Amino acid sequence: MSAPVKSEIITQFKTHEADTGSSEVQIALLTARINHLTDHLREHRKDFHSRRGLLQMASRRRKLLDYLKREDLNKYNEILQKLSLRK
Repeated sequence: MSAPVKSEIITQFKTHEADTGSSEVQIALLTARINHLTDHLREHRKDFHSRRGLLQMASRRRKLLDYLKREDLNKYNEILQKLSLRK
């Protein structure tokens, strides 16, 4: 992921001025990486090493979403809507 794209995602989801590691930012960054890797795997179907990385990222995002749901349900619903993760 390029630095401008990453900084744009961080500015969109940060909760305060110096925020780079809150749950919301981490979930948004992981979602961007997951989407990029999903496109890569559509083209390179036999890239099993990248597929394993994708599964790890999806698991990490799931854990962060579970944490956010436990701590602040409103932020959880808001981030699901912004990232369009659920229908």
